[in-house]
Amino acid sequence: MTKRSAPFLALAAVAALALAGCTPSGPQAEPTQTGSASPSPASTAPASTADESASTAAADPGPVTPNGDPRVVTTGLQAPWSVVELETGDFLVSERDTGQIVEVSADGSNPNRVVTTIGDVVPDGEGGLLGLALAGSSEDAEQWLYAFYTGASDNRIVRFPVTWEGGIGVGVPEVIVDGIAKAGNHNGGRLAIGPDGYLYASTGDASQTELAQDQNSLNGKILRMELDGSPVSDNPFGNRVYSMGHRNPQGLAFDGSGGLWASEFGQNMWDELNKIEAGGNYGWPTVEGQGDDPAFLNPVLQWPTNEASPSGLAYSRGTLFMAGLGGERLWKIAIPEASEASDEALYVDEFGRLRDAVVTSQGTLLVLTNNTDGRGSPREGDDTLLEFTLSAS
Repeated sequence: MTKRSAPFLALAAVAALALAGCTPSGPQAEPTQTGSASPSPASTAPASTADESASTAAADPGPVTPNGDPRVVTTGLQAPWSVVELETGDFLVSERDTGQIVEVSADGSNPNRVVTTIGDVVPDGEGGLLGLALAGSSEDAEQWLYAFYTGASDNRIVRFPVTWEGGIGVGVPEVIVDGIAKAGNHNGGRLAIGPDGYLYASTGDASQTELAQDQNSLNGKILRMELDGSPVSDNPFGNRVYSMGHRNPQGLAFDGSGGLWASEFGQNMWDELNKIEAGGNYGWPTVEGQGDDPAFLNPVLQWPTNEASPSGLAYSRGTLFMAGLGGERLWKIAIPEASEASDEALYVDEFGRLRDAVVTSQGTLLVLTNNTDGRGSPREGDDTLLEFTLSAS
């Protein structure tokens, strides 16, 4: 375990590669499997459980840290990428290369069950079935499952209507955003529903670095949309773009005040943690990591690329948790103020590559390993979904 504090630094680097673009095509999905492997929403825990968790968080604002050894929720996942929690307390996991969305039982009572397979996923390098997000509940008139994936010619975002008939199922997918340039790397792909009720998405520059500085391009951006994929009316550039100048952001998390944070892969020198502002320009490809150009916003923290390669990002009680792929560690980041942070590396080399981090409604931390993605060294049972309890640090 290593620990350090990280004030602002003043360094810059420039890197560039180029790959080709995109044209859209329609989604395909294999028939949904509804089955009876999961309980219906009627069997979920009472709302008072969430109230008790909120009271605990208010009494103990943090920072918090993982406590003890993790519980293995499930094993045998294939290149998993994203985790979302269901109102049943179970989870959905996307598998990058199979195109499958898998239901994982929280208590391990049922085997992993394929909810649906997106038939036109075309995995290539970092592309494939990537981020998931869930909007609404079973009590709403409409509940939607969102997925970000790579097709034959582009990246796109689709949404599925969610059904509950003896377990979670989904209907026919609808493309809500297409034409996001794809590439074997710098592909982005994270989705999140914000506290404002809007859909957020992170996109890479697809190795076409100039796209990150083009406010009319969907690439090298963080996007903000209505739930039907249309731009939010007060977005800073009059389109879906919320912030720009990104290389390959793969983590999105909202803090207790509703502020948005993003983790981002660097090129050769610095990976980043950024506090996202509407209309903010984060400098890529002119600046990598901290710089001194007032036109660009600096990261709050940066790491050498061999210590992070950050992907998923989660927040709980004054603390961010950032999954490290190349660094094979979990970064714990205390954020008392937007301009200050301190970081600590946890579980270095213990679980291998880490792809996603999610805080559950019960206040536990889920961490998704990613050793079967072609870049790691699979261990027995990989890939796994781990659950940590959190306590005051």
